[in-house]
Amino acid sequence: MPKFPEKPKKPARVISVSSGKGGVGKSNLTLSLSYALTALKKKVLIWDADLGLANTDVLLGIRAKHPIPDWLKGEKTLSEIILEAPGGVSILPAASGILELSDITGEEKARLMADFDDWKGEPDFLLIDTAAGIGQNVIFFNLVAPEHIVVLNNEPTSITDAYALIKALVTKYRQKGFYVLPNMVGDLREAKEVFKLISDVAGQYLPQASLDLLGFVPRDEAVPSAVKRQTPFFHLYPQAEASRKIGEVARRLLSLEPPGGGGGGLALFLDRLGAGSLSVN
Repeated sequence: MPKFPEKPKKPARVISVSSGKGGVGKSNLTLSLSYALTALKKKVLIWDADLGLANTDVLLGIRAKHPIPDWLKGEKTLSEIILEAPGGVSILPAASGILELSDITGEEKARLMADFDDWKGEPDFLLIDTAAGIGQNVIFFNLVAPEHIVVLNNEPTSITDAYALIKALVTKYRQKGFYVLPNMVGDLREAKEVFKLISDVAGQYLPQASLDLLGFVPRDEAVPSAVKRQTPFFHLYPQAEASRKIGEVARRLLSLEPPGGGGGGLALFLDRLGAGSLSVN
């Protein structure tokens, strides 16, 4: 019987997950989204880019042994840096000095790509959990990621600050597409109301921007309970309503075509990291 060649693996989708302000559950949501994607047979790596708080390892109750700069300098392998969480999700922990990435050379990029191959190969998704706000690091990671998720809730300050982030990325850095993900809302009606508020303003003042409602995650007592137990809610309470909705978000994300038809993968991501044109000054 003839043996047909395997279908080539699609390059990694690199997606920033940001919010205009803190307290909207962004890091916790990113973790559970990662677990939901893993449940759909996707390999996921989270880059914890919240340099001030390093929430991801705290939410999981695990600690990094080696900082990212040790990997960038070639002193440690990726396998020695990455944290392996229960359930199959991998975490690249936060570290200071991330903007030094803009100085990496072509030789260093080739070494980093080879290190990914030695680790587990290129993941299906690299989710970059940025800090809240519109600081330098937040802008930096939103520029190197081809896709963007903006998390917000129904509080006026959350909506205003999310719009401020989108406005900065659109007007100063010519970013265009954003997935909007309301979190901790009552129901679909409330999620649509939150989305309408931000999309109406963007439509009026940022006509070049494209906003897409990715789904929503409702208020659910399972979420704070899971936080106390340092376990993602999707993993601990898979039958909870919040888990069901983040599962829908994961499936919706899989159904969407990334920019350019492929997202570019880790090679493009590393190219962008070292591109001088991505100055955030």
